[in-house]
Amino acid sequence: MQNQKRETGASEARGNLLSAPFDWRDPFLFEDQLDSEERLIRDQAHRFAQDKLLPRILEAHRHERPDPSVFPEMGEMGFLGAFIDGYDCPGVGAVANGLIMRELERVDTSYRSMANVQGVVMDLIFTFGSEAQCQRFLPDMAAGTKVGAFAMTEPDIGSDPSQMTTRARTVPGGYRLTGTKTWISHAPIADVILVWARNEDGVIRGYLVERGAEGLATPKIEGKCGMRASPTGQVILDDVLVREDMLLPNAVGLRQAFSGLNNARFSICWGVWGAAEYCWHSAVQYALDRKQFGRPIAANQLVQSKLADMQTEIALGLQSCLRVSRLRDEGKASPHMLSLLKRNGAAKAFAIARMARDIHGANGISDEFHIVRHMMNLEVVCTLEGTHDIHALSLGREQTGIQAFTA
Repeated sequence: MQNQKRETGASEARGNLLSAPFDWRDPFLFEDQLDSEERLIRDQAHRFAQDKLLPRILEAHRHERPDPSVFPEMGEMGFLGAFIDGYDCPGVGAVANGLIMRELERVDTSYRSMANVQGVVMDLIFTFGSEAQCQRFLPDMAAGTKVGAFAMTEPDIGSDPSQMTTRARTVPGGYRLTGTKTWISHAPIADVILVWARNEDGVIRGYLVERGAEGLATPKIEGKCGMRASPTGQVILDDVLVREDMLLPNAVGLRQAFSGLNNARFSICWGVWGAAEYCWHSAVQYALDRKQFGRPIAANQLVQSKLADMQTEIALGLQSCLRVSRLRDEGKASPHMLSLLKRNGAAKAFAIARMARDIHGANGISDEFHIVRHMMNLEVVCTLEGTHDIHALSLGREQTGIQAFTA
């Protein structure tokens, strides 16, 4: 009798598998894997992004006109440094923080980047700064009344920051910084810039440089084709004096700087799927609405194949982000997991945006349909925080034990 019951139960389970409903928007029931707090935060982020950010993105993108008022609006929602516990930050988990980034990038990469870069600088101050530095900067940055920037990349130093040329010279009462940083998000408007520079001993340290310092210039980089709603510029340091108490006391060497880049990659890993989802859902609806030769273009096999490819990559990508986020909260995530997710997510999301652009035809290149804007943004994201190839070499080194990117 027990064997018969077990066989009956197994048969019912197989039957349920074959007859369970399929939600094409959520193939692996991602929604069911979130807890109530995560859903609440996601819903709040979605409403904020759709109500506050979407109505202004077209003009901001068209005219390359960043809106600094976005920062206090995000701060009011608790989206800046959301993963920090204390100093007026909510201390949410990795999944909740990722869901915020996904909703911001569903509107535009620029908005995700604004929250992301702010959070990176805040986290580095929180982790490697003094208590006085945390008290001075973090509450205002959490509120969005002070804007931060992370300055590492230099004109001749991109993927290899170990060759950094910006110098910090010790002087009475502090340090004198000289050098140039480029492609720095928020540089033209930042109130505090975390500058990485090499001291007389050859050690790379982090220095907090405040707006108004003599010898500091932050010119805007003009003519970007992507992420046009986010301010980007150079940081030019001409013998800038930094007080001794503005040195991050516990940031010694590149490892600490890279921890900030890992946080940035984490946000990218989630954010790109928000942009990809927008492109996918728009492509589905457009294919159903657009009629050619007497029927919707959605009836064409090639179109359906593209839609299936989009659905597949997004569903798999979100599951991988969710898994690594849970591991991060458990203290089991490694930087190489982020390399894998960033490399895969950015490339796949970019491909999805291109497919969506193709389905939209000529309308796909109009910014009013938002697709080509996402496509250009995602082209940029493929380079941000480590290129596709650099992450491949990082993963290859772990597999073979051989470092391919040596001088």
